[in-house]
Amino acid sequence: MPHRTVPPFRADHVGSLLRPPELLLARDEHAAGRITDQQLREMEDSAIADVVRLQEEAGLQSATDGEYRRAMWHTDFVNRLGGIREGGVAGIVTGHKADGQEVTYEGHATEVTGKVHLTETIFGDHFSFLASAVTTATPKLTIPSPSMVTFRADLSASGYSDPEQFRTDVAAAYAEEIRRLAALGCSYLQLDDTVFAFLNDPRWRQNAGALGMDPAHQHEINVRVVNQALAGRPDGLTVTVHMCRGNYRSAWFTSGGYDYVAGAVFGGLAVDGFFLEYDDERSGSFEPLRFVPDDKLVVLGLITTKTPALESKDDLKRRVGEATRYVPLERLCLSPQCGFASTVEGNALTRDQMRAKLELAVQTATEIWG
Repeated sequence: MPHRTVPPFRADHVGSLLRPPELLLARDEHAAGRITDQQLREMEDSAIADVVRLQEEAGLQSATDGEYRRAMWHTDFVNRLGGIREGGVAGIVTGHKADGQEVTYEGHATEVTGKVHLTETIFGDHFSFLASAVTTATPKLTIPSPSMVTFRADLSASGYSDPEQFRTDVAAAYAEEIRRLAALGCSYLQLDDTVFAFLNDPRWRQNAGALGMDPAHQHEINVRVVNQALAGRPDGLTVTVHMCRGNYRSAWFTSGGYDYVAGAVFGGLAVDGFFLEYDDERSGSFEPLRFVPDDKLVVLGLITTKTPALESKDDLKRRVGEATRYVPLERLCLSPQCGFASTVEGNALTRDQMRAKLELAVQTATEIWG
């Protein structure tokens, strides 16, 4: 089968990677005022260059900066939009681990203070450094989906009387951000989204109304906003979306297959591919993949990032084979199901265990696709 030279690749990954201890220490030292902004950036640069080498040595065709300059996968981006600032705690969410333990996570509101707009090319400097650090891999930038701006958005002091105008402005800000990133040379962009996946959980849909959402139609609304953001995107830019059920210190937040949103999301999103989580039974069946159009790829997240146990190649190959009932093999790829560190704390794995998971994806993909 032909080798893929454009993303998504046969063996790919979601993006966030475990931070080395020395970088975590540097962030603490910076927060305490004991090192300067420049000293922290130099530590970040060194750690990113090192983790880029790790990805390339593992055989990956894409490389990210591991999200090493961020504290969280989404808020570091969202709060840099004009007219946005982080609000107070909007709710406590319970996360579940494979061993039955639970963790709690504080979800903050997105406080809208005025018209949403782009004041700077967010993460533009992050991408430029990443592009300078790669030698064989395609530099891949990950940013939160527009859904993560409109989720938990508090419009009470925003001046917006119409939520639709707010969503239109969010889409326009994203469209400009995407244009600027492409001008910097970005050819591989991933939008990370939890709302599409969370809506598949009936228990979560029951509470969605309290968050100002329309559980019956929110996925359709979000598809429209994402598509507005991608309208007129530059040629040569591949955009994928990762649909996540939560990832915090090896815990997840929701369950359920993609059935509830599949028709509107798989059939309607104007992206090139979908990174989907299929690492355990709570992920549901492959049947919703029947809604994926013929011009889009599916990256099967069959390798968990939440526990260190290494999956069997035979089991991975069998599951890829099962997915071909709905999507032909030439439009499938393989990856871990989520990032390894959506927040600075990271999941309960070592660096060597993380590398083994990445190498497993590459080795298995090579045996499947050649």
